[in-house]
Amino acid sequence: MEHEGARPEREGPRLPEPRGPLSAAVVDCLRAAGPAPDAGAAADPYGDDLQLALYVCYELHYRGFAGVAPDREWDPELLRFRAALEHRFLSALRADVPAHDGVADALAGLLVEPVDGTGLSHYLRDEGELWQLREYAAQRSLYHLKEADPHAWVLPRLWGRAKAAMAAVEFDEFGGGRADRVHARLFADLMTDLDLDTTYGRYLDEACAEALAVVNLMSLFGLHRSLRGALVGHFAAVEVTSSPGSRRLAEAMRRTGAGPAAEHFYDEHVEADAVHEQVVRHDVIGGLLNEEPHLAPDVAFGIDATGHVEDRLADRLLADWRAGRSSLRPNGAFETSYIS
Repeated sequence: MEHEGARPEREGPRLPEPRGPLSAAVVDCLRAAGPAPDAGAAADPYGDDLQLALYVCYELHYRGFAGVAPDREWDPELLRFRAALEHRFLSALRADVPAHDGVADALAGLLVEPVDGTGLSHYLRDEGELWQLREYAAQRSLYHLKEADPHAWVLPRLWGRAKAAMAAVEFDEFGGGRADRVHARLFADLMTDLDLDTTYGRYLDEACAEALAVVNLMSLFGLHRSLRGALVGHFAAVEVTSSPGSRRLAEAMRRTGAGPAAEHFYDEHVEADAVHEQVVRHDVIGGLLNEEPHLAPDVAFGIDATGHVEDRLADRLLADWRAGRSSLRPNGAFETSYIS
């Protein structure tokens, strides 16, 4: 019996336009409720096709897609397809990410700022234009509009000091009990200042493969208990690097007149993540490794893999912008006529 005043289930975003045979097959499968496709072993693990196909599979565990039944989340054939994509992606990461000697060494690497100030946030602070900040926000919206969600999956897999500290940081990420302070909400406010559509998943068709890989990495780590150490490493990498980068991005928003909500999002992260860094380093990682010291290599891998995919995204955006071209795929209605 439907309760008075009950609302219909919130509809998810529409399915994206395919970018190759893998993504076409999984999109067709979800549209027609047909059999799952076979995963091609030769697909580029960082390419548009595999990354979009993997993103679509993962999104079934978040808000799903319009017109796709919720129970497709646990379709065994789709899970087998996803596992093959994950194996391809994870194998590439393990081959391409240089291994640190330990967690302390991996964390120390996060604290080294580029000597010549050539990072993405340095570029946006010093010479980025408003259209580039809009593109940056559109690309990052796939991450920030689900900010902290995949990290919550690790909570049942931790205990003691690590669980308590992780829950405390997540509580802050989710607004400390205030809906208007949830960090995903603050990012939506930033997007409003930049005249962007805040609809969840709106810029999936425009996002580059490198942006998809950033989101897919945290979903990969979050959905697998065997990768809980890597997820903690991912969380540490995000929190340790957030404060200085956010300070530069806040300055970029102020310099370009992006708007108060755009400034506030990054100002909030400067303060919050400076505290979170210490909690994550000493209590989340420290507590986890006190209970499960054998996970130290996984934590280090999570830190290093996060840096790897973030660097790939930064390199892609900077290469496009320095060449005077848009970083967005020309599939959607994103306005690019303002590019000089």
